[in-house]
Parts: sequence; C-alpha cells; structure tokens
Amino acid sequence: MGTLNGKVAWITGAGGGIGEASAKALADAGAYVVLSGRRIEELDRVVEQITALGGKAEAAQLDVVDANATQVIADDLIQRLGGIDIFMANAGVNVPNRSVGAITPMDFAKVIDINLNGVMNGLLAVLPNMREKGEGTLILTSSWAGRHPSPLTGPAYSASKHAVVALSHSINQDEGKNGIRCTALMPGEVATPILQSRPKPPSTEDMAKMLQADDLGAMVRYIAEAPPHVCINEVLISPTWNRSFVGVAEMGGMKL
Repeated sequence: MGTLNGKVAWITGAGGGIGEASAKALADAGAYVVLSGRRIEELDRVVEQITALGGKAEAAQLDVVDANATQVIADDLIQRLGGIDIFMANAGVNVPNRSVGAITPMDFAKVIDINLNGVMNGLLAVLPNMREKGEGTLILTSSWAGRHPSPLTGPAYSASKHAVVALSHSINQDEGKNGIRCTALMPGEVATPILQSRPKPPSTEDMAKMLQADDLGAMVRYIAEAPPHVCINEVLISPTWNRSFVGVAEMGGMKL
C-alpha cells in the first residue's frame, strides 16, 4: 500500500523536468496525480507513462498566469476528487537575454508573471479547500538563485525566486494554524530543458554532473510523505560539483 494512497496531488509545469519527475514519484507513492502545463502532448506523454506502471494520473492543460483558468481546474478537482492534498507550484521560465543590461521590460514582466504570479494563482485556488480540510502540503519550486543571486540567472529570475521563498514563509506564518505546511524547494543546477534558454547552454558533460530531475522527484516525495505535524520549511540542494561557488570566487578575484 502506497504511503500517499487516497491523496490527490496537483503539479504545474509537469510536462518535463522536475515536474515530470515529481509527478512520477508521487504516483509511485500512491497519489492520484494531476499534471498541468501548457503543452498537452507532453502532459499526455507523462500520464501514459505513469498509468503504464499502474499509477493514477490525468492531464489538465493550463497556463499558470491565467488565474481564472487555474481556479476552474481547482474547483473541478475538488468537486470530482474530493479535494487537493498536495499542490506543487513548479512552472517556471527564464529568458536568454537576462542580464541587467540586456533584459527588456517585457521579458522581465514575463518571468515575474510566470514564476511568481503563476505560483500565487495556484495557491489562492487551493488554499480554501485545504483550510476547510484542516491540512495540506504545498511545495513551491524556487531555486538556488532564490537564496544566492547570480549573473548566470539574471535579475528577473533571481528576484522572482527570492519572492517565492518569502511567499513560502509567509504561508507558513499564516496557515500553519490551519494544518497547512509549505516548502520552498531551492535546487542548484538541474539537468532540465530550461537550461537551453541560457545564453550559452551547458554541455552534455556538464549536465551529467548536475542534479538530475529524479533527484528532485525523490525529494518532493520525501516532503509529501512527512508526517502532517512536520513542516520542511526549506530545502537548499545543489550538485556536489557546484559551479556557483567557483563563480563567486572568480568574481572576487580568486584563482581556482
């Protein structure tokens, strides 16, 4: 019997990378998983893989910046499935021209809209049901950049991910009394498709040294399986080969 049997988990940005790995990990633990994202063909692919292994899943196409559409999906899941026990706000984006001197107002707004407003849209849609039930697990995908700003990630991404961490702590302050817990998940470099949006995408050799999506999936499962009285406030996780340390040292004039 799975530890998450009877639980409903909803994940945004679930068509690849961390979201896909997390959906598979939660389904493997017994949860009924709802996968959202903009690319329905990718969502369907993941659903097929989960169900082929005996898991339970469905796809619900969504652009997280659409608050009304987000609420419609939440209401439908609550009505059909009895509620949402686990919500993972994972959808995120960055832009190639991301430095302070290169980013445009339009691109800055795009990153903030998806990475921050899109997270809040999901939270506002699921929190009332969780309050009513007296429990709920929220997992917000931030980033190593949510703790340590870097020229590699740029101002929009770093600012949005810092805000997600602050949002997570604010939820725990307000909602812990209602049995709701929130985790800010802050991974360092993960070998996922979003890296291809960098001005200079990493090599295959470099990506092999990074965190892998399945590493994060296992962590998400661990968070979701924690006893209800346990709140894992933050997870700051990086590959052993952490290039951000090298970058900081080099910027300080040190030779490594």
